[in-house]
Amino acid sequence: MVFHVKSLKNTLTALIAVVPFIAMANPVEDSLQVNNQATAHTAEHHAAENHEPADEKGKIKAFIDHHLQDAHDFTFFSDEATGKHYGFPLPVILLDNGLKVFSSSKFHHGEEIAEADGNYYALYHGKIYKTDAQGTLSFDEHHHPTNAMPLDFSITKNVVAMLVTSILLFVFFIGLAKSYKKGPIPTGLGRVLEPLIIFIRDEVALPNIGEKKYRKFMGYLLTVFFFILILNLLGLTPLGINVTGNIAITACLALFTYFVTQFSANKDYWKHIFWMPDVPVLMKIALIPIEILGTITKPFALMIRLYANISAGHIVVMSLLGLIFVFKNWIAGPSFFGLTLFISIIEILVAFLQAFVFTMLSALFIGMAVQDHHHEEDHDAHTEEEPIII
Repeated sequence: MVFHVKSLKNTLTALIAVVPFIAMANPVEDSLQVNNQATAHTAEHHAAENHEPADEKGKIKAFIDHHLQDAHDFTFFSDEATGKHYGFPLPVILLDNGLKVFSSSKFHHGEEIAEADGNYYALYHGKIYKTDAQGTLSFDEHHHPTNAMPLDFSITKNVVAMLVTSILLFVFFIGLAKSYKKGPIPTGLGRVLEPLIIFIRDEVALPNIGEKKYRKFMGYLLTVFFFILILNLLGLTPLGINVTGNIAITACLALFTYFVTQFSANKDYWKHIFWMPDVPVLMKIALIPIEILGTITKPFALMIRLYANISAGHIVVMSLLGLIFVFKNWIAGPSFFGLTLFISIIEILVAFLQAFVFTMLSALFIGMAVQDHHHEEDHDAHTEEEPIII
């Protein structure tokens, strides 16, 4: 396989040029017209935002919090002077005494009430609540809405990103498979995919699962690796997507690994959990709950590791960008911009690293569940090779 140095340099230069522009232009959702208590709280909040420098710090914090969350529309940038938002809405799908489907543009970024089949809904901090025509929301002592929430099956930003990623995976791998019909060397994008596939096979699947059983799990491992990798890279674009920084998504990915591991496990794996061999009976009974807990902590570690690393990277990059607007001087601007550029390049490496770590640990857990144990045979062989001389 031949790689042209000039092409690689051009690709790397393009990535470095695009990465700094990761300031996601998602606006902070405005509060709705609610009851008197909520209206007073909103007024105080807006009044507090008129002071410097708390105004800038508050906006930056709210901006980062909003970026880390999912949203019902794509907003590329906003004009604070006119209050206009530029982007496109997504479909809202609610289950509330029947199916309710409408566009998120009815919410006008949380500033208005949406009506569907005589029901009224309010968008507050990214969540949809049932309300009345006036948009009344009731709050508890912690200022959390107490209104009923319909079941939300909306197509959000994260859902769109996952659908696009899934389509890209189909296109990439179907194209790679077709390119092998023309010859042993892939063409086009297949030249980039083949080294990654071989790497996952030789460095992840074979060492952790074994030569006899690795092929059975290659499809899952490749899907997980490229799915996480593409989502991580999309998170570095100005689209405002933070899929792998959503703990619900990482929990689902971890559950897939958990179910694949448990349903593929052999009898030796379950024997080590419920009746550890070569261990006293009382110790076996004591180890059972510990081993069962161990099967749960493994996917939990997968979930937290991916979520925490990706979220931390987004927070650091956006905080550095925010410091440029806080200090507002010619020294801070270039300094924080350069530091942001450096961290952004590191985030590209992190995108690959986290996809690799998740895939490697998944292969390790699967390998531990499917490997064969031969305690008696190993013990007899050890006894024959090393006889005791009296």
